[in-house]
Amino acid sequence: MKYIIILGDGMADWEIDKLGGKTPLEYANTPEMDKMASMSRIGLAKMVPEGMKPGSDTANLAVMGYYPKKYYSGRSPLEALSIGVKLKDTDIAIRTNLVTISEEKDIPFEKRTIIDHSSGEISTKDAAVLIDEIKKSFENDEFKFYVGTSYRHLLIWDKGEVCDLAQPHDHLTETIGPYLPKNPAFKHMMEKSFEILNNHPINTDRAKKGLNKANCLWFWGAGTKPALDSFEKRTGKKGAMISAVDLLKGIAVGTGMTNIEVEGANGSLETNYEGKAMAAVKALKDGYDFVYVHVEAPDEMGHQGSIEKKIKAIENLDQRVIKTVNRELEKAGIDYRMAVLPDHPTPIKVRTHTNEAVPYMLYDSTNHLDRDWHYNEREAKEKGDYIADGYTFIKRLFEE
Repeated sequence: MKYIIILGDGMADWEIDKLGGKTPLEYANTPEMDKMASMSRIGLAKMVPEGMKPGSDTANLAVMGYYPKKYYSGRSPLEALSIGVKLKDTDIAIRTNLVTISEEKDIPFEKRTIIDHSSGEISTKDAAVLIDEIKKSFENDEFKFYVGTSYRHLLIWDKGEVCDLAQPHDHLTETIGPYLPKNPAFKHMMEKSFEILNNHPINTDRAKKGLNKANCLWFWGAGTKPALDSFEKRTGKKGAMISAVDLLKGIAVGTGMTNIEVEGANGSLETNYEGKAMAAVKALKDGYDFVYVHVEAPDEMGHQGSIEKKIKAIENLDQRVIKTVNRELEKAGIDYRMAVLPDHPTPIKVRTHTNEAVPYMLYDSTNHLDRDWHYNEREAKEKGDYIADGYTFIKRLFEE
């Protein structure tokens, strides 16, 4: 038996009036997931424990079977693992976004508003040039910057301390003043970065093309060196991770899983869905017992507040990932169990993560159930089981 989790990041949502009171998942055309649901177990699982922020970090750890209150030490340290940064026990890792803030003339920095937490999903190539400019001004023995992926980058603070820093995607369209760091060094770097980046040639060119500028740094997600157990030792399963996001790659590194790179996988709506699906199938054929396929697009579209694009991301997941995996594994005659779920909701209405339980589906190719339900939040709640401790969910996938 082979095992696979297909994770639609932030796929769950709230009911939307424009969709006739349906959620994007309920409204989307998802024939593959609905066909599977009629033969599967469905339900709700609470991935993020009460008292913890509903981040993709805590939630994905739980989906993989790691109790967040025990294993979570911050988001950025996991991303540091992904890009090969070796953390000292005294290091503090801090996520460094390239964001878009407003450009009004003759107003104080703190009166500007945050427009886009992802700078229009800037390419890693262009972002690297901008981070190099930042390094010239700010890098020293205390602060080191590292290029990540797209708008997501990293700051390592030598002998620093974990501090409370606001998540940019929680405050889109808001004035930034109340959310700026209390640490004067961080606040200075953010303010100075606007002066450095706003009129950089890359941003001037982006503006001409109608794209959001990557014109400011934003620090958040501080944490310390993580200590994760081996996934294979915990589960007896040799695992692989397929994701375009440094966070998930970092979790894989920390848990001893193999990261499988897919050309064209970039975490956007236009990611290489089929490439991810085929890489998962190949891994299972090549001797891996378990593959975790992470698709970021639904979450990004939720942050953007786009109903249409979030629906499209869900439909892409259905037809270009899940259907492809099912077809290829069945063609190969491989018995498998598949879980489909989000890590947390990212509701269009609030454009950030929330902490409700998420709908899950458990499919077994060797044990087709006979049900009349579909895969969505409403029916998962009405007809399925509830898992209060989401980190135990993976045991249901692996149970024989």
